Amino acid sequence: MEIPELFSVKDKVVLVTGGAKGIGRMISEGFVRNGSKVYISSRDAKACEAACKELNALGKGSAHYIPADFYKLDDCKKLAEEFGKREKKLDILVNNSGSNWGAGYDEYPDSAWIRVLTLNLHRVFTVTQLLTPYLEAAASKSSPSRIINIGSVDGLRVPNLETYAYSSSKAGLHHLSRVLANHLGRRNITSNTLACGPFESKMMKATLEKFRESIESAAPLGRIGSPEDVAGACIFLGSRAGAYINGATITVDGGTVIGSKL
Repeated sequence: MEIPELFSVKDKVVLVTGGAKGIGRMISEGFVRNGSKVYISSRDAKACEAACKELNALGKGSAHYIPADFYKLDDCKKLAEEFGKREKKLDILVNNSGSNWGAGYDEYPDSAWIRVLTLNLHRVFTVTQLLTPYLEAAASKSSPSRIINIGSVDGLRVPNLETYAYSSSKAGLHHLSRVLANHLGRRNITSNTLACGPFESKMMKATLEKFRESIESAAPLGRIGSPEDVAGACIFLGSRAGAYINGATITVDGGTVIGSKL
């Protein structure tokens, strides 16, 4: 099999949660540029609309949006219902939406745990569960449907910043992804995780403004991630090349984890 066919995602139907901004936007663009039909969803309808306008100007693929506030169960159900009105199948689901909360140990609020765990972990299961019928409709043994969960290196290591709920939620997401890989693999649906390092995003903005130099110097490759890095990893997992990868956690971090000092 030649490379263009091996890594093709042309005509794939993709849904990216949080696909209008940050890493989600990078992933959405990667799929659109390579001929996929991409649905993006977040609670910021204006951001979704603006992102789709920009993405559709790129040609090849197409971008569409379905607004949803993933904190609300009813919105998750409405997303699945609306998707079902537009499409009969879903080839690739990218669970990217997430939130963070930083505060000192003695002041860390209970509400942070509820907010962060709900979006970063609980709703990944909810949305995946609701969209599973569409993933099954697209799946076969030779060409399984794909779930790509956007995790974090902070779910693999102990971060310097006091983000207790975030790092715990991402560690939980990594394991949830493996559990899904076992159960849904039997339905011809793979589940894998990208443990991402630092990328330009709203979530990382303040951290990069303060610590960019030290963050870059800590990575063996000496830089933060580019849009091509995370989009390329998703395209690999979503293409024929990644069809036999299931239950993996792939670090996309320039070697940040292995470069961590004790």
